[in-house]
Amino acid sequence: MPEKSALAAQSLASETTQLNPAAREAWLVVQTRYRFEKKVAAHLSGKGLQVFLPLRKENRRWSDRDADVTVPLFPGYAFVYCDRSIMRRLAVLQTAGVMGFVSFAGAAAVVPNKQIEDLQLLLSQAVPFSLYPFVKVGQRIRIRGGCLDGIEGLLTQFDKDKLVMSIESIQHSLAIEICGYEIEVI
Repeated sequence: MPEKSALAAQSLASETTQLNPAAREAWLVVQTRYRFEKKVAAHLSGKGLQVFLPLRKENRRWSDRDADVTVPLFPGYAFVYCDRSIMRRLAVLQTAGVMGFVSFAGAAAVVPNKQIEDLQLLLSQAVPFSLYPFVKVGQRIRIRGGCLDGIEGLLTQFDKDKLVMSIESIQHSLAIEICGYEIEVI
């Protein structure tokens, strides 16, 4: 008999997970107070949650010394792996330093496992990288610095990243390769 009740409970849990997608576990993004990322990660880990706080080493220079410091890769954010149940989310929100979940249209933003795994792999290797502004194809951007400083247009992607500069009055466009230029979203 105990086997049947265990199987029934397992079946019910499986059905609940299938019927209620909010019960499934996923990587969620929490926003933290300024400079509280490491404390939040420690508190959430203490609650038995899996936390990923991507860190990078940076050389800081003060008037009297230089030092290598470890800083968050994404200041103000941490990733937590948990189910999306109300009770678990409440436990996360009641953590000191947590401002809230990053959400879109009222739903907590979910980061795909593959992106977390790729980020962990990148950080585990000594591969040089730099932060870059988040841009999507179709956004208006401006080139900063270099001989093309100030040119604005739409970001497109053919075989390489290109900026399309349009002259609307004559309805003609030029595609400029922007590889190597610093850009900003406008």
